[in-house]
Formats: sequence, structure tokens, C-alpha cells
Amino acid sequence: MYKWYVISIKGSRTEESETWQFYNAGPGVQSYAPFPAAILAPSMAQPIPTTNSVILQWTGSDVDADIVGYDVYFGTIETPSLLLSELITNETTVDVSSNTIYYWKVITKDSLGNTSDSGLYQFKVL
Repeated sequence: MYKWYVISIKGSRTEESETWQFYNAGPGVQSYAPFPAAILAPSMAQPIPTTNSVILQWTGSDVDADIVGYDVYFGTIETPSLLLSELITNETTVDVSSNTIYYWKVITKDSLGNTSDSGLYQFKVL
């Protein structure tokens, strides 16, 4: 750990700042978790006209550029079950029914096993 402070001298007057500290030990971060997937469609609480299917779309990004896939969770309860695992595209089509609220989220995975969670989204088919 290193510490530092500033001393200011003007004529016979001397002032000393607070002491700050920092660490400079060991290797830096070698791997970063991917950013949470950004949900594109359907957006949060979006009403969907009556249809038989909906396309779920998102984007993913990662500082290390090593995203290997996405797990998509989808269902009619607030803890949706795994629909697809290791998906390598940024969209999937799901079957839906009228007058139903659906919940979904995306888990982004990178090559070193790091993950991030998009958070829970919902939409309603009218």
C-alpha cells in the first residue's frame, strides 16, 4: 500500500492535506464479466397484439470480446425456466397465447465462465 499527501508552504505558513492511499500489488484483472444483455424487444411491459409467436431480441457486449453464448429463460411465472442454453444468436422466437403475461431474461456467458444477468422483463399478449 502506498500513501501520499501534499504539503504547501507559503512564507512562514505550512499546510498539509489529508493522506490518501492506494494499492499497487499483484496482476490486474485478467478477465471481465460480460455486460448484461440489453433487451431490445419486446420492451418492458410492452403490450403485444394477439399473435401466436413473439421474437425475443437482445444485444450483448463484453470488454474482452469473448461472449460464447446466451441462456434464455422464458415462462408465465416470475421465475421463468430455462428455454434455451448456449444460444449463439441474439434472438429467438417463442410461442405465446392471447391474454397472457410472459416473463423472460437473458444470461450472457463468456469463454472464462463469467456471466451476467439482463434482469427480468415482461410483456403481455393481448
